[in-house]
Parts: sequence; structure tokens; C-alpha cells
Amino acid sequence: MIEIERLTKTYVMGDEVISALAGVSLRIDRGEHVAIIGPSGSGKSTLMNVLGGLDRPTSGLYRFESEPVEDFDDDQLAGFRNRRIGFVFQSFQLLPRLTAAQNVELPMIYAGVEPAVRRERAVELLTRVGLEHRLNNKPTQMSGGQQQRVAIARALANAPDLLLADEPTGALDTATGQEVLALFDELNGQGLTLCIVTHDQEVAARARRRIAFRDGHIVQDDRHAG
Repeated sequence: MIEIERLTKTYVMGDEVISALAGVSLRIDRGEHVAIIGPSGSGKSTLMNVLGGLDRPTSGLYRFESEPVEDFDDDQLAGFRNRRIGFVFQSFQLLPRLTAAQNVELPMIYAGVEPAVRRERAVELLTRVGLEHRLNNKPTQMSGGQQQRVAIARALANAPDLLLADEPTGALDTATGQEVLALFDELNGQGLTLCIVTHDQEVAARARRRIAFRDGHIVQDDRHAG
């Protein structure tokens, strides 16, 4: 599914040039469950941003099912993010004035899905994550774990090929975090390709592949039974 070669990402801060990614090459197959780990500043979040089309590489190749993502213009990149990628963030990123169902409908609005179809799909997804009784609740009326489940449902709205999660349990207590990780396991078991960026070794241990970053380089790439 994903092939990157000699990928670099540099930032200029004053007189200093920071190399967030330093010639990274990597392949991820469809259906994999990957944990991307490393200390702060290692390059793991930068890689996630590039994979998700939130940022562009400075140089190198990025192919997503043979499409040259690094050559996309802004409109193509926006379409790629909306159609192919689902995002889950530590801070949930829900709109506080919208209900759970309305939050899940948002990506479908940008994709041009008809209102009745959007609503039906939102109800289906919220039921899938165990929140059929919270359709009309706003984020402030839900626990952190429930908000993260809404965020996961929203990430699945346009049936993405890849789900990217950045520290998805970082704002949750241990028990709730385990529930969210179990949901990720279930989604991956149904065939969804999953990449989780984390510094938490317990979260990483659930993945069948762990890729460790340090100073913009991959320093370890392990596969195990999970």
C-alpha cells in the first residue's frame, strides 16, 4: 500500500536547519498493524503527517497504491486526505457545538455525500463503536473515551484505506485506553490498515510491527505475532 524512498523533511528555524526525516525508506502492506515509536523529536509524528498528506516531504518519493503523493497539488492532496486517510488524534479534535452524529458526518459533507446517506452512515458507525445511545450528545456531554470513539467513527466515515492514530490513548485513563485499543484491534482484524504513533510501549506491543525512530532515522523494524 505505502512505499516511501529516501524521504526527507527539513525545517529552517532561524539559522538552524532541522532534519526531521533523514532519508527514510519504508514499505507498509495493506492490512498491517504498525506502531511507530520513538522519543519526542525523533521524526515519528513528522512521518505520520507526511503519510496522511498533512505535510509535504522536502525530497524523496511517496507512493500510495502506486499514486505519486509527493507530486499532488493542493486540491489532489485534500482529496487524498478525505478519501483515503482516517485520522485519530490525542485531543479528539471534535467540534464542540456539533452532536456526535454531526461530527461524524463532517468528512462526508466534504466528500459530497447526500444528507440522508450521511446520517445513515453516521448512525451505523456510532453504533459500531458502541455509541448508538449518544447520537445527539455534544462532546461536553461525553467522557474522554466516548469522545475518542466518536473521533474513530468520524475517521471511518469515508471508508479510508489507512487509519493514522497519533497518541490516541494519551488523554485517556488506563482502562478506557485499553477499550480504545481493543477497538483498533477489531478494526485491523476486519482488514483496515492501521498505523499508531506512540511513545507508550504497552500500546506499541499490541501492534504486529514496530518501527522505531531516532533523529529522523529508522533504527529498528520488528515484526511479531501480536
